[in-house]
Amino acid sequence: MMYEQQHLQMRLDARKTAAESRRSIEEERLEVIDLSGKSLDSLPNPCLNLASICKLDLSNNNLQNISESLITRLVNVLVFDVHSNQLKSLPTSIGCLSKLKVLNVSGNLLESLPKSIENCRSLEELSVNFNKLKVLPENIGFALLNLKKLSINSNKLVFLPQSTTHLTSLRILDARLNCLTSLPEDIDNLFNLQVLNVSQNFQYLDNLPYSVGFLQSLVELDVSYNKITILPDSIGCLKKLQKLRVEGNPLVSPPMEVVIWQSIHAVKEYLSEKMNAEHKTQTKKKSWVGKLVKYRTFNAQIRSNNISNSEENEGFIMPEYRSIDGLASPGYMGMFSPRRLFSSRTYFTS
Repeated sequence: MMYEQQHLQMRLDARKTAAESRRSIEEERLEVIDLSGKSLDSLPNPCLNLASICKLDLSNNNLQNISESLITRLVNVLVFDVHSNQLKSLPTSIGCLSKLKVLNVSGNLLESLPKSIENCRSLEELSVNFNKLKVLPENIGFALLNLKKLSINSNKLVFLPQSTTHLTSLRILDARLNCLTSLPEDIDNLFNLQVLNVSQNFQYLDNLPYSVGFLQSLVELDVSYNKITILPDSIGCLKKLQKLRVEGNPLVSPPMEVVIWQSIHAVKEYLSEKMNAEHKTQTKKKSWVGKLVKYRTFNAQIRSNNISNSEENEGFIMPEYRSIDGLASPGYMGMFSPRRLFSSRTYFTS
């Protein structure tokens, strides 16, 4: 019996090795096609096998549409880049790209994304910056469970669909320069989120959900240039938080003298002590504090002098995160003033 099991395992291992070898050979045959910056108004009739393409770059052209048939033949494409064109819509067949990992459609004229994008289950990075999006597909979070980076800055989004809280693989969420009025209450479901940027929603965003303090992987939080008057006390419990931007808000709590003249540790200490004081007098907050105790994050005795030198000098761990870098079409860069896009960035650092 033991011999039969070993023999079966050897056969399975051999098949696996053969399959991996075939896949490696197939990947070596795949091509990278770069047609960026060619001033193309339309795509030439392809003279190559579209199924052999793993990366297709059509960025910085004048394309107004992409044919459905072209997309359906890109069966092995991993990276599809069409940023800085004049696209008003994406083909429905985009949902056929089952292997697609990176999709960049920034700097176009998109008002919506096709519902079929939910079928791109392998997608890890989605960039839709500098468009005219008013909504995201309602079920986007239920489908794109492998998504690690979602960049939707410089659009007209008023809210994020509730399903976005199911993007549990998400590391970066960049939703600045929109018209957001609120964030989902259960945003703490994004337990892998390291960067959250909802800055420059200006007069629209006036509060943050209390659950933002349960994002225990959060390293950077940018809520600058909004209408927020009170930061949730729970932010005081974000142990990994290294960078915090809150300038440009009419803050009352914490007071501006704490925000401007003291470190991020002083801000966290202020909020943590405020939470502790309110817990003693307001029983209605027991549910929140209970959750913090459960996660072992509640500590009203945070002191900056307990921070080691290594923690103080710890760098930002998401090097691929960067500021708006001019991916938009030239015609759309003028929509934003230099003061708005390139305002001075004053970070609290550990």
